[in-house]
Amino acid sequence: MEPEATTPIPPEFPPVVYLPCASHVSDPSESVVELRETRDGRMALMAYSALDRLKYCCGDQQPWMVVPTPTLDKIQQVQPFDLLLLDVIIPPEHRHGAGGEGDA
Repeated sequence: MEPEATTPIPPEFPPVVYLPCASHVSDPSESVVELRETRDGRMALMAYSALDRLKYCCGDQQPWMVVPTPTLDKIQQVQPFDLLLLDVIIPPEHRHGAGGEGDA
């Protein structure tokens, strides 16, 4: 069985990205990257080019981790996603601490 082909990361992508996580953890190895379902049913990994952008787009209560961009391939193997989106604003009602599904 051949491995599934993945789309290469564009060369202009940042060298590190900040990823929203499902909850705060003390041990980084326990982090679970938060995927979001799009309106058409695909799973998206949200990535942010800087910490201030993650906080602006996801809110101050969003748990996060920073990873080198090549690590996204490993994340794809463990937590498959259909889309990789950069610097997307999450509506306030869908953010952590808003009383919605994003609360941990």
